[in-house]
Amino acid sequence: MTDAAPRVTFREVFGVAEFRSLWFAELFSIFGDQLARVALSVLVFNETHSAVLTGLTYALTFAPSLLGGIFLTGFADRFPRRDVMVVVDLLRGLLILLAALPVLPFWVLCVLVGSISLLNPPFKASQLALLPQVLTGDRFIVGQAIRNITTQSAQLAGFAGGGLLLIALNPHVALVIDAATFVLSAAFVRFGLSARPAAANGVQRKSFFATISGGGRLVFASSGLRTLVMFTWLMGLLPVYEGIAAPYAASAGGGSTAIGLLLAADPLGSVIGAAVYTRWVPAAVRPRLIGVLSALAAVPLLFCFLQPGMIISILMFILCGAFGTVALMQATASLTLAVPDENRAQAMGLSNTGLTTVMGVTPLLGGIVAEQVSAQTTVGIFGLAGLALTIPLALVWQRNLSTQQGKWLEKDAARAEHD
Repeated sequence: MTDAAPRVTFREVFGVAEFRSLWFAELFSIFGDQLARVALSVLVFNETHSAVLTGLTYALTFAPSLLGGIFLTGFADRFPRRDVMVVVDLLRGLLILLAALPVLPFWVLCVLVGSISLLNPPFKASQLALLPQVLTGDRFIVGQAIRNITTQSAQLAGFAGGGLLLIALNPHVALVIDAATFVLSAAFVRFGLSARPAAANGVQRKSFFATISGGGRLVFASSGLRTLVMFTWLMGLLPVYEGIAAPYAASAGGGSTAIGLLLAADPLGSVIGAAVYTRWVPAAVRPRLIGVLSALAAVPLLFCFLQPGMIISILMFILCGAFGTVALMQATASLTLAVPDENRAQAMGLSNTGLTTVMGVTPLLGGIVAEQVSAQTTVGIFGLAGLALTIPLALVWQRNLSTQQGKWLEKDAARAEHD
């Protein structure tokens, strides 16, 4: 028996030059996305004075991602992933630059915004598929933790920075700045990553229409992969409290400041959970904890049935964010490493697109339920549903772990690529 390898540190992961480039590219991309959402909301409302059209524009920054996830993520397997990321970034930069033009008809603005959202999945799929090649072994999950921490921070900075910038700048200028962030992202990817051939080539390369369904067939034909995808989608169901933060704060006796605190609770929990998980939980144990972590993410929400006040609610949402983040992070890591490289982008695109779709639908469902019962009770109902869905998934996952020991560990990423 060999001695256990020392734990990978954040410093070691940041020592990988290619990861630094991917990290900076994602940072600029996320900040720009959030800045654009704020700017577009202000721009549309100023020009139309319509809350409905403003909400429609905001929804268009998310909704078309579903189609992009189905039809476009296969490009990240058929072509070199670095090239896909660069092309997508430049296209998004061009489209947002066009959206910054003054006096555009509203329908043209909608087409441009929807097109940008449509292009997001192939970028994300390429990035997720490249990470196991850039970060091998336990570095991968630590890199995922770093990404999660910085993603949450960039989203908060993008919203806050967008609000501050729009005090001094008009929305058109803010959109130009967003276009520049995409160009910077493309530069980091192009000059910071090594050239790699397409994952699917020669006999592995199928027709375009065959690749559209290939990832889904691969994932859902395997009990283990199917369960991991379901875990990732489930984690989009639990943070319903973000979508109904305003009525929740009112129901719990808080004001406008309380809304901001509720929205900050989940990201804060995410940062804490990711840091603790990668620092203290051994790599060999992590895949076994996915079901437990998913259940622990749902349990705090059950206390909402007791109609708690603001302080207790914020603490519960911090716990939910912490456990939910590490459950999602580990499920994504195990899925990524278990999928063959030639299908990885399509499979990760399916997982990420499903998660985004659930996160988009959950606030709508939460709002409908909250019209009938209190906001606290609504969150409790979603927690109960999450726990009920977690239990059978956890049982199936434990059965896969017992029958296929070693397949789901991140200790040997290279082996996973060639299974």
